[in-house]
Amino acid sequence: MHLSQLRRWILQSPPAEWALQQLRELLIGALRQGPIPQHVAFVMDGNRRFAKSHRIETVEGHNLGFEALARVLEVCYKSGVKVVTVYAFSIENFKRSKYEVDGLMDMAKVKLAQLLQHGDLLDRYGVSIRVLGQRELIKPDLLADIERATSMTSRNGDAILNVCFPYTSRDEITTAMRSTVTDYSKPLPVQQRTFSEAHIKHTLRSRHLTVAAERIRERSRSPSSRGASDVEDSTSSSTTLYPDSPPEDPSMSGKGIDSSDDANPDLYPDPESITSKVLNDHMYTAGLPPLELLIRTSGVERLSDFMLWQSHENTEIVFLKCLWPEFDLWQFLPVLVEWQWRRKKEKEQERGVRSVGGSVIKTKAS
Repeated sequence: MHLSQLRRWILQSPPAEWALQQLRELLIGALRQGPIPQHVAFVMDGNRRFAKSHRIETVEGHNLGFEALARVLEVCYKSGVKVVTVYAFSIENFKRSKYEVDGLMDMAKVKLAQLLQHGDLLDRYGVSIRVLGQRELIKPDLLADIERATSMTSRNGDAILNVCFPYTSRDEITTAMRSTVTDYSKPLPVQQRTFSEAHIKHTLRSRHLTVAAERIRERSRSPSSRGASDVEDSTSSSTTLYPDSPPEDPSMSGKGIDSSDDANPDLYPDPESITSKVLNDHMYTAGLPPLELLIRTSGVERLSDFMLWQSHENTEIVFLKCLWPEFDLWQFLPVLVEWQWRRKKEKEQERGVRSVGGSVIKTKAS
């Protein structure tokens, strides 16, 4: 007991804090020399268990969890991560008692105010705050604070902090599907087609009738029987050329052609053109880098309906046993180093495949 207190006292002394800070800067600088994931997500789990194990109030455990978030955000943005997404509140939490939901909402309001108090951190790295989720479920006073936070940081464009609140991945996918169906239910804008099939057909018919009328006028001076036969020939030739159309009066050839057939019906986007990219463009994270690293603390090995769509084949998912208030650079560093090592191995394998393919091509050419 005395040794632990002595160790804590030594680590909290100004010389020790200065040395640790220098070491942190050195390690972060070393990380920047290698590849860095551009989009990292966190499931911040374990605040309650940390408070229970340390015999402190649950609210204090959540406050310590927020301090851990501030530390992790600084490490992420300083090392070069562009987008950080955190799971703050699930829609499923509304199924709890009203007392507990109200407490979580009040706590979220306090955390948001604390986050704005760290404005120097957000401004230093140019971080803009985005709240992802069903805002219709949020209380009006909390929603006003959210709007104020997003507005205050909207001009920052170097990095992004996504706060999922209230959120579930299934709800996000459902919303994206609904939005896609709405877009594909709208008719396409009408475009005039100069060389449409109907336009060409009417042009040929008009020219043919004009020629037939000229022939009738030229032969009108001849005997009537001969003129009548010419009319019949002309009409029969017109019918032969356009079997689906009824015989038309040659006297009407000089007048305008009815263009009602040119009226195009409403055209809609082809549902077959809906791809994963189309759905991705309707997600909350549209336009952001793909999720490359997802971390969950507290030893629980499940995603809990978080970032299911964004977790693609190259997303690395890491489950850590430490509780969220304990999470800092010393737990984050091994994860980043291992991620860099995996990326390096993948690039080496890609280079090996390319070199083998090139040698095969050269052998065939020789």
